[in-house]
Amino acid sequence: MAPSIRLSPAARSLFDEPLAIAVQGLGPRQRVTLRTSLRDETGELFQASAHYQAGDDGELDLARCPALPGGSFSGLEPMGLLWALQPQKPFWRLVKRDVQSPFLLQLDVFEGHGERHGRLLAQAQHERAFLRDGVRRIPVREGRIRATLFLPPGDGPFPGIIDLYGTGGGLPEYRACLLANHGFAVLALAFYSYEDLPKGMKEFHLEYFEEAVNYMLQHTQVKGPGIGLLGHSKGGDLCVSMASFLKGITATALINGSVANVGAVLRYKDITIPPLGMNLKRIKVSKSGIADIIDALNSPLEGADQQSFIPLEKAECCFLFIVGQDDHNWKSEFFAIEGSKRLQAHGKEKPEIVCYPGAGHYIEPPFFPMCAASMHLLIGKPVMWGGEPKAHCEAQIDAWQQVQAFFRKHLTGKPSGTASKL
Repeated sequence: MAPSIRLSPAARSLFDEPLAIAVQGLGPRQRVTLRTSLRDETGELFQASAHYQAGDDGELDLARCPALPGGSFSGLEPMGLLWALQPQKPFWRLVKRDVQSPFLLQLDVFEGHGERHGRLLAQAQHERAFLRDGVRRIPVREGRIRATLFLPPGDGPFPGIIDLYGTGGGLPEYRACLLANHGFAVLALAFYSYEDLPKGMKEFHLEYFEEAVNYMLQHTQVKGPGIGLLGHSKGGDLCVSMASFLKGITATALINGSVANVGAVLRYKDITIPPLGMNLKRIKVSKSGIADIIDALNSPLEGADQQSFIPLEKAECCFLFIVGQDDHNWKSEFFAIEGSKRLQAHGKEKPEIVCYPGAGHYIEPPFFPMCAASMHLLIGKPVMWGGEPKAHCEAQIDAWQQVQAFFRKHLTGKPSGTASKL
């Protein structure tokens, strides 16, 4: 029988779900190379490959057969062909722009382990989708709000979350819709560089974010009495500011966020919080032209920079800090620890802090390949984000469970029974 690829689920899976990969019909102990390819919506190609040897029966199951040295990864890695995908264009990050269409993953099986691929033995295609059947995607243009609301299938109300990304601007929807697949009503909120919102990061007005909070609190499909906030990077400190000054927030989860206001002036009514100072001379640039910006920001514990420390002790919510300990964008672990100290100094509950050694800045939903370096809009050159691919992948899987468990516990009152695996 001719070799063939067996996938489970067979034709289509959700992006954050595992995919079982096996090859059948090979010769006993036959040596083969497996390659995955995926093109993003701009046409850029991502690829990974690994060397394998079939069993005595000619079967190759990635859940049981370790990859041999020489490919993108080695060892027993059932999902390695997905998390090890790397862009063929330098400094390019995999993002999903249109969540209504899936990514198309191609798998090829080649003969042998040579530098050049041997004869093509089998191939298959598989759709990696972002929207579960029945999830509703609703563009929101109410007042000043520029956002997209995702509602799970079935009768609500559902626990509500506002999702904020970082300095890339625009309106990324992929994390919000993947969360909605798991039973949350999630508002992906744009805050600059989108439609008629401000083009640059000069200053932000918390009244805009307050409008979004009130929209969610008043929505018939959102279960009260409060909502959750989820922010990554710059989105993280915006969430801390929202939690500190706005009503109706029950739970705030930060992924490599800051507890100091960064990058732009923040205004709310008669309050102004300046951005944390930075010194560009502290940026180190490697021979390959990649900048390491981890030391660029000043400390929010010293001098005038103390004014940029967000008064998170005013918040009436629980906090979860997800920390990549190899984050090179800024000192996420330091921010989490200082935030925790400040909360406890004011008699507030100690926040949950989950640290991941070997994880970099972009802790995304599961199975997004790690981005080691890409262009930074504010720095104007490629910067390193940190992370070691395998550890980073494992962190993404666990962090995704931690975030959902945290919101289930605090927004629905139900314990989830998820313990940290790391």
